[in-house]
Amino acid sequence: METSEIIGTLAGIFTTIAVIPQIFKAIRTDKVDDISPLFFSTLVLGVGLWTVYGILKCDWPIIITNGISFMLNLTMIGIYLKNKFYGNKHI
Repeated sequence: METSEIIGTLAGIFTTIAVIPQIFKAIRTDKVDDISPLFFSTLVLGVGLWTVYGILKCDWPIIITNGISFMLNLTMIGIYLKNKFYGNKHI
C-alpha cells in the first residue's frame, strides 16, 4: 500500500469515527438540544455523495469509510428526530 493510500485510509477512518462519541452522548443523556439537524443532514448528503464517488472510482477505502460515516450520521439524525418527537420516552 502506498503512502497516499495509507494517509487516505487513515483520514477516512478518523473522520468516520469522529461522530461516535456524539452518538453515545445523545443516547446516554437523551439530550439533543445542542445538535444541529441541518449540519448532520448536510454531512449525510456529503458522505453519501463521497460514497457514490468511491463506487464510480472503485475505490474501496472511500466506499467503506464514507458508507459507514453515512450510516452513523443518519443514526444521529434518527436519534435527534426520535428525541424531538417522543422526548425522553424510550421506544
